[in-house]
Amino acid sequence: MKNNFLVEIVLSTGLIGLLIFFINPLNLLMSPQMHPFMTPVLVLLFIIFAAALWRETPGDEREQLHKFIASRFAYFAAVTVLIIGITYQSLNNAIDPWLVIAICIMLLAKILGLIYGYFKH
Repeated sequence: MKNNFLVEIVLSTGLIGLLIFFINPLNLLMSPQMHPFMTPVLVLLFIIFAAALWRETPGDEREQLHKFIASRFAYFAAVTVLIIGITYQSLNNAIDPWLVIAICIMLLAKILGLIYGYFKH
């Protein structure tokens, strides 16, 4: 469990750092010309992150509860940020369809996960 925990923390931190380079509002960290070179690194890092999450198996009920709580926090934070983004953009009359698509996919994944869990367990 500790090894998976550290791997997840390191991969998450790497993803956050790389994504901050993509935002770069003042062009202080990385020039926009570097984005095409950073994109494959981002995709590869995300694939490794997803694989690490997919293969994890919590051992006891306490570990399962910790993963459950962390997942709930992450889901709630992501939905909240997307709703705030949609609200902000709707006030400017320019809604980015990717925000709407992302929140719809998250909600559908939540529904499918609930259905899978209901029939599996």
